[in-house]
Amino acid sequence: MTRSVWKGPFVDGYADAARASGRNEVIKIWSRRSTMLPQFVGLTFGVHNGHKFIPVLVTEDMVGHKFGEFAPSRTFYGHAADKKAKRG
Repeated sequence: MTRSVWKGPFVDGYADAARASGRNEVIKIWSRRSTMLPQFVGLTFGVHNGHKFIPVLVTEDMVGHKFGEFAPSRTFYGHAADKKAKRG
């Protein structure tokens, strides 16, 4: 379900600090549900996946997407049936 247009995109409070800092270091964030804004283009965020921080460099194509989309939180090892099919 999408967020209402009149409310605007959801962004946690770290957004203002990230823009004001002007530093080139990785900005650690835990908010995977926050939306990427045009002001974030060119910044590198460390998105927490539950285990470690995944560096994500924001480009123009990513604007409007959520941070969590670019830092997978689960490891996919493949389907069990695929191993059987490859052997035979």
